[in-house]
Amino acid sequence: MSKFPPKPGPISAKPLSLLLDGVFAEAYAKQGFAARELVTRWAQIAGPEIAAHAEPLKMQWPRPVEGQPQEPATLVLRVEGPMALEIQHSADVILERVNRFFGWSAVGKLAFRQAPLSRPRARKRPGPPDAQSVAKVAESLGDIEDEQLKTALAQLGAAIKRN
Repeated sequence: MSKFPPKPGPISAKPLSLLLDGVFAEAYAKQGFAARELVTRWAQIAGPEIAAHAEPLKMQWPRPVEGQPQEPATLVLRVEGPMALEIQHSADVILERVNRFFGWSAVGKLAFRQAPLSRPRARKRPGPPDAQSVAKVAESLGDIEDEQLKTALAQLGAAIKRN
């Protein structure tokens, strides 16, 4: 017997995306998406102009009829109200891009639901802190010889206190 404990094995940290893959796959499958990449890569697939005003909501697959080939799905898009007509005019382009992504004619038609998009709103960045609060923080810093460092620390401190 050895006096030392056994060496630990290699750490096998796994990316969070791999651990949650099954959870998300099930949620996307309930909405008819065979591949979640249609949702996660929508801006690349549809193009930034279309993705800014529309997003995939679900895919509706018709029930298969025995002995006949599978009919293509209907892609349901959530579209912002004022742009619905414009997006509808781009339906052929959207169908072409989506089917090119899948590599086969998976989607045969589009359906639209007018509603606000579910994407998170971009947060407005606050401006730099005012000079008075920066000066107040600079006084509390004490003796710092490097003036650039002192100014940077004062601006950082004022920004943190503001938030």
